[in-house]
Amino acid sequence: MTVEPTSPPRDLPDLPEGLFADEAGCPRCTWCQATPFYRHYHDQEWGFPVADDRRLFEKICLEGFQSGLSWLTILNKREGFRAAFANFDAEQVAAFGPTDVERLVQDAAIVRHRGKIESTINNARRVLELRREFGSLAHYAWRYEPAAADRPERLTREVARTLSTSPASIAMSKDLKKRGWSFVGPTTVYAFMQAMGLVNDHLEGCHSRAPALKARAEFVAPRG
Repeated sequence: MTVEPTSPPRDLPDLPEGLFADEAGCPRCTWCQATPFYRHYHDQEWGFPVADDRRLFEKICLEGFQSGLSWLTILNKREGFRAAFANFDAEQVAAFGPTDVERLVQDAAIVRHRGKIESTINNARRVLELRREFGSLAHYAWRYEPAAADRPERLTREVARTLSTSPASIAMSKDLKKRGWSFVGPTTVYAFMQAMGLVNDHLEGCHSRAPALKARAEFVAPRG
């Protein structure tokens, strides 16, 4: 689904840096300003905790595809990616072979990058290995949720600018690479953590920050 930008929402002078207000005056993180579709993703998905293996696998793959591109470009192609990669069912993707790679390289509904396509198939096979060891990708990923003491007390735009990686994302990236994963650098892993709710990087004053915090308080992280 692609939604074209509408007229820009208005900035209000009394909002903290990094926030904008839409036509109704609702404050949100500035990065989702471009389209209503992007705002919906920000409001309903980004920063809310996820324990579903399919969604976790999808997100880490799409973060890899995003490298060098905007996330909105990938989000607009997400349905195409889902169709191309068997709805990110790891078992099905793990069975893809050279013929599938050639098919996907020709698929205009996705980003046609051979290396990233091959990486997604490889990483699906690595997911199956993680499941054998940890029971689920979710259990593995949530082991890297940072402790509250390791997070900023207040998440302002100035603080957010320093958070392209974290000790937890560096550790997870290093371990994934050791296990044979690819396109999982620390920045990619941190973006995965932001999106899947392992960290809440909605800025102070964003209307989605409190709901995301509430969702995490009610969420039971997978533990084996």
